[in-house]
Amino acid sequence: MTPRLAVTGATGRMGKTVLAVARERGLDIAFAVNRDADGEHVEGVPVRPSAEFEALLDEERPDAVVDFTGPEATVAYAGACATYGVPLVTGTTGFSEADVAALEEAGTAVPILVGANFSRGVQALLDAVESAVADLPEYDVELLETHHNGKRDAPSGTAKVLLDRIEGAREGATERVHGREGEAPREAGEIGVHARRAGDVTGEHEVLLAGNHESLELTHRAGSRSVFAEGALDAAAWLAEQPADYYRFETIASQL
Repeated sequence: MTPRLAVTGATGRMGKTVLAVARERGLDIAFAVNRDADGEHVEGVPVRPSAEFEALLDEERPDAVVDFTGPEATVAYAGACATYGVPLVTGTTGFSEADVAALEEAGTAVPILVGANFSRGVQALLDAVESAVADLPEYDVELLETHHNGKRDAPSGTAKVLLDRIEGAREGATERVHGREGEAPREAGEIGVHARRAGDVTGEHEVLLAGNHESLELTHRAGSRSVFAEGALDAAAWLAEQPADYYRFETIASQL
């Protein structure tokens, strides 16, 4: 199925990239919205104000919405999609527990898919890290992530998924230590977490395991945001044919 899509956050970094990749694929864009739209066009698509989102859903009835915005906006978009029966794929991160609960509630009415990272390479990294941590139970673990200077949440959503995998694969993981300052000796079982924000770095994640006079580094670097847009569009095509539920990209990526 080739879905007919709507795009939110259309003038943001990822929104522009999603529209560019969609154009390259020859996909039909039903409409695009952005909070501060003022007559802009992105990839030839007119961008409408977000306030018109529900009316556009009702009028255009896209097969799915692709969303890269912020937690508050995403939750509102998901609620509207639940009302009008339209699936939603989101790459927004930084959700609170209440936000996740709201998205799960929307998932009882329509398919909702959340992805901290839509890169196929990152999905392979998750599996590799989980295996390495299980195979090296006595090694210290440190995680470093780097993103552009405009990214709001830290650590990144991908880093949090990596940390969940690490903790799931290691018995006795005690706590996540964010950065170090002053007298801060490593305690048994802790996982060091470090976030950097600089320049226009698309996204880098590195997991270091060290012990027994050796170290192992597992790293993923994204060279372009199109990597994430490609995955999100693949996910939208898949989601448009699924029943209502709350999906995580890392659990369905192998099906795409």
